[in-house]
Amino acid sequence: MRGRRKGKAYTGATVAFGEYGLQAMEAAWITNRQIEAARVAITRYIKRGGKMWIRIFPDKPVTVKPAETRMGKGKGSPEFWVAVVKPGRILFELEGIETKLAKEAMKLGASKLPIKTKFVERHDRPGS
Repeated sequence: MRGRRKGKAYTGATVAFGEYGLQAMEAAWITNRQIEAARVAITRYIKRGGKMWIRIFPDKPVTVKPAETRMGKGKGSPEFWVAVVKPGRILFELEGIETKLAKEAMKLGASKLPIKTKFVERHDRPGS
């Protein structure tokens, strides 16, 4: 089933592990290759400084039937995997580096993704 893309992300919408986060502003399917490209871009820029968390995982298989195939004969084979992302979801988190460096690293990572994103900082809740 392809699922629905409406609604906002309620879980995973706050910076939980690090100090800085990259937040999705629109709904999309993000493929495993796009996640990996963003991860590589961010880690290369921060040059082994700080710690990074990837908060999304591609756990939805997308199947495709071969070209010029007749209808029927079952479902196609899995071609790639996607993570379902809704607006508000935190995609990546960083910790242990300065704000300016984190902002630039997230900007490079965001350029590898097919959606609009925003840089967010952790706001510690009172009583936590």
